[in-house]
Amino acid sequence: MQIQIYTIPILGGEELNDELNRFLRSKNVLQVESQLVSCGQNAFWCFCIKYIEEKSMERGKKRVDYREVLDDDSFRRFSRMREIRKRLAQAEAIPAYAVFTDEELAEMAKLEDLTLAAMKKVKGIGQKKVEKYGGYFIPGSSQNEKS
Repeated sequence: MQIQIYTIPILGGEELNDELNRFLRSKNVLQVESQLVSCGQNAFWCFCIKYIEEKSMERGKKRVDYREVLDDDSFRRFSRMREIRKRLAQAEAIPAYAVFTDEELAEMAKLEDLTLAAMKKVKGIGQKKVEKYGGYFIPGSSQNEKS
């Protein structure tokens, strides 16, 4: 894990703000902490960003293009599931892969009839993940409608 600190003045910090946004888009961000600091007549935001270097993430793993691996219907389901996962991860301020990995979502997307019981049979998905997140991914469930 790496840490990057940014300090951006409230007034006139547009360039630094753009730099921060570029940095955030380019990294696998684990956590962002922010604090408004006031010092006399000056005020600025201080951001502490914890992230993982791309090199450490890719050790031994090649990227999978799920558009090529999945059929059209499965890929559409996979894409919808990624959106749900993204919203859940943002709400809990955790990395998306902590909800479900792409590999787990792809296996779920292949299932014609996705149920909580079927989810538990997917490699890497245990009882706790199913209890916490499963309902959000079941079509027509009340949790799914909230997400």
